[in-house]
Amino acid sequence: MTFTDVTLRPHRPTWPAMLNGIKCRCPACGEGKLFSKYLKVVDTCDNCGTDLHHHRADDAPPYLVITIVGHIAVGAVLHMEMGSTPWHPLTYLWVMIPLIILSSLILLPMTKGAIVGLQWARYMHGFDPVDRYGDIEDDERT
Repeated sequence: MTFTDVTLRPHRPTWPAMLNGIKCRCPACGEGKLFSKYLKVVDTCDNCGTDLHHHRADDAPPYLVITIVGHIAVGAVLHMEMGSTPWHPLTYLWVMIPLIILSSLILLPMTKGAIVGLQWARYMHGFDPVDRYGDIEDDERT
């Protein structure tokens, strides 16, 4: 077992944890389901028992998805416009809008899984097994 820093925490590899999250699997074991619903992260992994309710993905996944899909969509529209054959204006409506919606819906859980995997691997947002406040409960901190 290798340790990462002076806190003697075990090393958690970042990329495998993020890849497990992209596959919508537990970042720790890669076997248990990460989501109970479309974007609802399970409280604990069914396979290894890792607590996953600490995650704070919040606005990062939608922001990343908007950035990725926006760049791809703008590139596709520019390619369609700059081509030698003109496209009918309704083509954008019937092709690009469903493509943008579907790609966003597909990428969103994968991106959220990667963010949760990153947070787990880097001991962020409660994923650290050693509580820095000792045994004080969350509601007693002020």
